[in-house]
Amino acid sequence: MSFLALFATLSGKQAAGRMRVWRALRSQGAATLRDGVYLLPAADAHASTFEEIAGLARSAGGTADIYRLHGRDEAQHASLLALFDRAGEYAVLVEAIHAADPSDTRLVRTLRRNFLALSAIDFFPHDARRQAEAALADLEARASGEPRQAAGSIRPLQLAEYQGRIWATRQHLWIDRMASAWMIRRFIDRQAQFLWLDAPDRCPEHALGFDFDGAAFTHVEGLVTFEVLLRSFGLEADPALSRIAAIIHCLDMGGLPVAEAAGIEAVLAGARSRASSDDELLDEASRLFDHLHDHYLHTHTP
Repeated sequence: MSFLALFATLSGKQAAGRMRVWRALRSQGAATLRDGVYLLPAADAHASTFEEIAGLARSAGGTADIYRLHGRDEAQHASLLALFDRAGEYAVLVEAIHAADPSDTRLVRTLRRNFLALSAIDFFPHDARRQAEAALADLEARASGEPRQAAGSIRPLQLAEYQGRIWATRQHLWIDRMASAWMIRRFIDRQAQFLWLDAPDRCPEHALGFDFDGAAFTHVEGLVTFEVLLRSFGLEADPALSRIAAIIHCLDMGGLPVAEAAGIEAVLAGARSRASSDDELLDEASRLFDHLHDHYLHTHTP
């Protein structure tokens, strides 16, 4: 195996340029051979990366050249490979995973993103990566009350039989529960009352649970709870609801990307940080979903 070596020099007076180059090198996983010399495994994509970073260095008034480098023997080759060892970074990530509260779904998602970012620059993975992935999978499995896919099928239900009911879900609302509660109140049961549970196993028998294991409405057939409610009550004919469903699925389970999803998540995260209760949060989120629904209803193309 060979490596690409970027030789870059910038004077101490070019602090901003040095910082831009350093950040670019760090984000791309380049290893430091010595001050001003950086390595990436030889590959076309990495050659393009180094060309871009070299351009940054030159535009800041520095110099930059790219060479191909080989270890002269097995020992030197091993020492070059060791420069890319991510074990220490994985250890820090695993420590954060072990310290994380499984009920903090935003933190769990952040740790997943951090793992993916680290994996993307781990060019020579070994046990440390597998251990981090296993720890993360365990954390995600323990995420408080997050529903697993339930067995069974979705059967059609009559709206008339679900009026004036008490609906219950886990407290500290987030994407799927927010959207589901909004749809329940606007399209399914306008007289709905909501209970926010501190634990799913405390759901009263008379309440209709949603979005937790064992609930009346939860993840089934690869669908999130919002989609299950949509199909159960025959609301798929509403094109605006179907478009919102795609956003909720993207944010809750991943899959096909939706352009608006990141913006919707950011707005809801802001609402969540400001709300003093789940009731207040639902009211705030409902305004967003109302606006979104009205917009989609009058927009004929996705």
